[in-house]
Amino acid sequence: MIRVEDLLRAYRHGFFPMAESREGEVRWCQPYRRAVVPLDGWRPSRSLRRILREGRFTITADTSFEEVIRSCALPREGEEDTWLSEEIIEVFLNLHRLGVAHSVESWHEGQLAGGLYGLAMGSAFFGESMFSRRPEASKAAFAWLVGHLRHQGYRLLDAQIMNPHLQLLGAVEIDHEAYMLRLEEALAEKIHFI
Repeated sequence: MIRVEDLLRAYRHGFFPMAESREGEVRWCQPYRRAVVPLDGWRPSRSLRRILREGRFTITADTSFEEVIRSCALPREGEEDTWLSEEIIEVFLNLHRLGVAHSVESWHEGQLAGGLYGLAMGSAFFGESMFSRRPEASKAAFAWLVGHLRHQGYRLLDAQIMNPHLQLLGAVEIDHEAYMLRLEEALAEKIHFI
């Protein structure tokens, strides 16, 4: 079982956990190229701005952490398994109880429509995963997260490994050395998520 202190130490050194499968062994990842979202220059797409303006979703934070992480752990369409094992879920549930892991939820007509979760340390937020049950729900949660992190004074939004979805959301890749410098600066500050 992953211990909370080991997981926090790993994040401080640029590592994050991924399991081979739902029941598989957990491995510690430290990619050479890291996906980050530039908080200072991020702007939502035109279509996302329209969705936010229309108020399609009600956004909350930390109201349904377990439902969010378990929804993120479901296999994506076209996939048979997930990288989010029960071992990872359990340690993040403990971190949420300690006030270190957080979720952002998108609600539509009183139902959880999408969301994301991650870990906050210093002025760094480590985005772990997101899910949608309705189109654009996770994007609305992400837009809220970026605005909230800016307002709170966060310096780093780590998106871990680049993929086409993150690229559409405005993530960029930086090399490991640049990431570690940003991480060190962010961890030196003390900012509360909520």
